[in-house]
Amino acid sequence: MDKKDIIGVLEEIALLLELSGENPFKARSYTNVARQIEQLEEELDVLVAGKRLREIKGVGDALEKKIEELVTTGSLKYYEDLRAKFPASLFALFRVPGLGAKRIKTLYEELGVQSLGELEYACTENRLVGLKGFGPKMQDKVLQGIAFAKRHEDLHLISTAMAEAERLRDWLAQEESIVRIDVAGSIRRRKEVVKDIDLLASSARPEDVMGRFVAAEGVERETGQGDTKSSVVLESGLAADLRVVSDEEFPYALHHFTGSKDHNVAMRQRAKERGLKMNEYGLFRGDENIACADEAAIFAELGLPYIPPELREDMGELEAAELPRLVEQGDLVGVYHCHSTYSDGRATVGQMAEAARSRGYQYLVIADHSQSAAYAGGLSPAAVEKQHAEIDALNAGLDGFRVLKGIESDIRTDGRLDYEDDVLGAFDAVIASIHSKLDMKEEEATTRVIRAVENRHTAILGHPTGRLLLSRAGYALDFDRVFDACRANGVAVEINANPHRLDLDWRQVRRAKERGVMLCIGPDAHSTDGLDDVAYGLGVARKGWLEADDLLNAMTVKEFFAWRR
Repeated sequence: MDKKDIIGVLEEIALLLELSGENPFKARSYTNVARQIEQLEEELDVLVAGKRLREIKGVGDALEKKIEELVTTGSLKYYEDLRAKFPASLFALFRVPGLGAKRIKTLYEELGVQSLGELEYACTENRLVGLKGFGPKMQDKVLQGIAFAKRHEDLHLISTAMAEAERLRDWLAQEESIVRIDVAGSIRRRKEVVKDIDLLASSARPEDVMGRFVAAEGVERETGQGDTKSSVVLESGLAADLRVVSDEEFPYALHHFTGSKDHNVAMRQRAKERGLKMNEYGLFRGDENIACADEAAIFAELGLPYIPPELREDMGELEAAELPRLVEQGDLVGVYHCHSTYSDGRATVGQMAEAARSRGYQYLVIADHSQSAAYAGGLSPAAVEKQHAEIDALNAGLDGFRVLKGIESDIRTDGRLDYEDDVLGAFDAVIASIHSKLDMKEEEATTRVIRAVENRHTAILGHPTGRLLLSRAGYALDFDRVFDACRANGVAVEINANPHRLDLDWRQVRRAKERGVMLCIGPDAHSTDGLDDVAYGLGVARKGWLEADDLLNAMTVKEFFAWRR
């Protein structure tokens, strides 16, 4: 079992313990250790071999033995015995927002609900109304949650899909007959969640490419194989399609299979207006296929500048008088919203600084949790003072790099921040985020956020809607009012780059830009590896039509402080 599999088992044990009515603290211990392992930089088998599992925070005698069993045998009897108590279909209920283990246990024991379909039927039969802990409002909320879960069936986070797609691409690229190969589809357009993987290759020997594809590591089963297309399902649950074309057809096919469908329709219409015909095989004038060496040449033939894949959503990219020069990784000199061991991070401030510097950044904003977030080791005023002294000492020894003193301050239910003014005034950057009471109506959420934005110490509004992709929709906001407040108060809006969040949504990113709001990519990194999540936030920024000047990350330290003033 790899680290990801073991994390999954520990998290499921926590759910099973809650379903069994065990002490919630016991269940939480598994969740906490899973989170620690997720941020671990060493491999678990190395820790097992060196008898060092106890170095992981929260691992005692019992958990040490269980993790050892998982690592060395690939299974765990304790987990299998717990799982046998419940039907596998019951776990689909955890995808419904608002349903925790306690309520699912009630539904299972009182109504015999074992699946999503049975739960929906129970709601339509009004059976949740009389259940303890439910009632009419909760029943309506559950029905809405079921609809949400169904909409997101068979979808995967961009981080999972991209890693699998790039692994397959690199594996296929070793086939000597391949001339060109690329990832297409919604992954290439950097959608936040995707349904499947689309790969495109050019080769004079497609049968050799197909054979290598279906034999790739991680393929669970082959679902189709033809002359130009093969399909498989991976062990991760993702479906993957490979198409092989001639190298002359490759640019047209890459454009077509990148999509989106709406963008392709608009492009075909543009071609038609110019007396041309366009499809996945070429761009034709009568029977003549116009030779295009790459996608840029296709766009040029239609009187268009090159349209980056992220913008191909038929949202004005063809009509724009001028397309923006989209921000690139090389434009980013600062990395914001990073946690350390002072709260719930896995690396020290110094380790995070060194990791950021090694990635080419000029500065790092450490933003640990504030005091209300006791569950995450939130910083007391005394801990803030201690951290600031450490940062001062660290900066004194750094040349060409700087650590900024930040905090991720909880926004309290009334919109106030989590410290008094004298503490807030000591920070270089206050990121204001909501972590509690997420079940708000739009007006309540908007008022709460705007009050936090109007606090003179707030620099950045963190993960603005609180969404968790495929798990939680987030609270509704009146974005026009929130963006106007941010512009008026000189507050940036975060694009939280954690692939489970990607919050702000790319559609709202463009809206914020149009209303004159500054934005910021924050990886919400809890380990040094977490710094690399900036790449996912960059994809969202590009989909939102952002240029370097739209982002705090492209400012130098001096420019950032001038902006704050």
